[in-house]
Amino acid sequence: MADLLQTPIEYLKGVGPARGELLRKELGIHKYQDLLNFYPNRYIDRTRYYKIGELRNAGSEVQIVGKITNIKTVEQKRGKRLVATFIDDTGMMELVWFQGHKWIRESLKLNVPMVIFGKCTAFNNLYNMAHPEMELLSEHQATLRTAMQPVYPSTETLTNRGVSNRVVNKMLQQLFVETGANFGETLPEYLMSELKLMSKKDALFNIHFPKSSDALAKAQFRLKFEELFFIQLQLITKNLIRKHKIKGHPFGNVGTLFNEFYKEHLPFELTNAQKRVIKEIRNDLGSQAQMNRLLQGDVGSGKTIVALMSMLLALDNGFQACLMAPTEILANQHFKGLTDLAKEMDIKIKLLTGSTKTAERNIIHESLENGSLHILIGTHALLEDKVRFKNLGLAVIDEQHRFGVEQRAKLWKKNSIPPHVLVMTATPIPRTLAMSLYGDLDISVIDELPPGRKPIQTVHRFDANRLKVWKFLRDEIAKGRQVYIVYPLIQESEKMDYKDLMDGYESIARDFPLPQYSVSILHGKMKPSDKDSEMQRFATAKTNIMVATTVIEVGVNVPNASVMVIESAERFGLSQLHQLRGRVGRGADQSYCILMTSHKLSADSKTRMETMVSTNDGFEIAEVDLKLRGPGDLMGTQQSGILNLQIADIVRDRDILMLARQHAVALLKDDAAMMQPRHAVLRKVFIELTQKKNMWNYIS
Repeated sequence: MADLLQTPIEYLKGVGPARGELLRKELGIHKYQDLLNFYPNRYIDRTRYYKIGELRNAGSEVQIVGKITNIKTVEQKRGKRLVATFIDDTGMMELVWFQGHKWIRESLKLNVPMVIFGKCTAFNNLYNMAHPEMELLSEHQATLRTAMQPVYPSTETLTNRGVSNRVVNKMLQQLFVETGANFGETLPEYLMSELKLMSKKDALFNIHFPKSSDALAKAQFRLKFEELFFIQLQLITKNLIRKHKIKGHPFGNVGTLFNEFYKEHLPFELTNAQKRVIKEIRNDLGSQAQMNRLLQGDVGSGKTIVALMSMLLALDNGFQACLMAPTEILANQHFKGLTDLAKEMDIKIKLLTGSTKTAERNIIHESLENGSLHILIGTHALLEDKVRFKNLGLAVIDEQHRFGVEQRAKLWKKNSIPPHVLVMTATPIPRTLAMSLYGDLDISVIDELPPGRKPIQTVHRFDANRLKVWKFLRDEIAKGRQVYIVYPLIQESEKMDYKDLMDGYESIARDFPLPQYSVSILHGKMKPSDKDSEMQRFATAKTNIMVATTVIEVGVNVPNASVMVIESAERFGLSQLHQLRGRVGRGADQSYCILMTSHKLSADSKTRMETMVSTNDGFEIAEVDLKLRGPGDLMGTQQSGILNLQIADIVRDRDILMLARQHAVALLKDDAAMMQPRHAVLRKVFIELTQKKNMWNYIS
């Protein structure tokens, strides 16, 4: 049976080479198997037939029995349209086609009873239906009909070339006939009965030809569970294999550096969350396996200290450590932060970025190779072939979604035994997404802020309230505080954004004039040296206001800055708003975030503003963001193909995902190699899926 499903799609009766090529190009359907797994994206109730005389509601989808009495071509401004008169015993309407005239005209039969289906619109009291689905009444009555009619995803090209929803439905009927619907089971029997799952064969039948809405719901649940279950099996197995196969350096010692820092140099008491995470990392580093851990913590939750203490464990065991950040600003920030924390200790830390001078580079390369340099912090520059460690034991990667897989692999190759890897992110990833994207990483979360931090107060103000907002800024500056004012930067319209920023800068310079006030500016077009000097002026309080684009989103730390004004806040995504807000609230003073928008807001923009005002919790914000934007957008362009799931949706089917993971964990705990007789079918399917690389190409 499996072999039959691998048959090229053009061999299915009614498809042929030309249609086969279309299906491949437009829908990625190459084989029988792909068509079988091409699921409808919605269903319509096709039990009801309307009369033309009953039509009231323009825009609704209806099904009508009648006949065509006349066909004509009508000239219009651009090209022509084909119009047919369609009647039943209560009235008449028009059917209209704007494309594919020749093919459609040949297929239309006059005065023969037929069923049409589509969206009706009214024009001058006459109803019309554009590009209807059509079928002879005799054929309509003979086909495999169900109350719930499936609607399949389509493209304009397919519609124009006559591959309508009805044609796809017919292809599937033919597929079920040719294969005898003889589809083998893929899940173990005990799991099926425990979860009361429909059989694979019945689920596939009812997803395409549902007998009832209840049967459809059961089919959807079964297929969603299966898809998520196999993905979780794959991720967890990957993790187990890595722990088993890839040996790490066991850091057996918790030595002098770690203990000295913990007892004498900690700037503040660790939170319980930090203690828990350090314990998890220590356990990983002490085992024989290579650590691969994702550390999630909201902006300001104290990830840097956790990273330093993990590095000290490497140093205590005679190894070196490195920290890689996506931008120079962030690398500098980490360098400054770690150097300050470790200033009392006998540790050598260096910074390597694109701006590092050649002479300094040579010193770094030499001291890395002879082992006298303990910790190296930098950007992509760390990946260059010239950068060789004597013995790299731990690599910390910050904001991992900005680095590709190959870049991470390069770090691995810096040592004969791969270093332990700690990935840090300040982008809270919703639990469901983390389980699907990073299911093969162990995940630690710092979910509390250090003591003494006051929650940031966030308000939403319209442009009309600007005078009041400016007065508030003057009051804050009078208290000795500093202010960020951020403008959106959207790649496609850099010129316009640059203009917005410069206009904004000029009007702010007018409203906050010298010598009483001083304004800095920061944007992506500036030279790195100019950026640094502007940042320095602001950090040392030589300027009161920093006007910037989102360059400051990541990692800029000025404890005295207590107000963040975000202009055109409706143009930002939720996670970006949350990241920007995290630039304030780093000192002991009460901090504020002011979201400025126009009065015209879409429903999504309103939801984003309300969410920001109501919560400071990054995970809660990420959940809302995931619902608004979907998983692809959330992870940025690099990984937007991330979850090419065929039927499940990790936002809507969160509960099924949790259930699938729970059962995958239990199964692998009991039988990691799936060798028990009751897992024979599962093992076979699992091996087949794993060999089809495309199914798993989104796994980190």
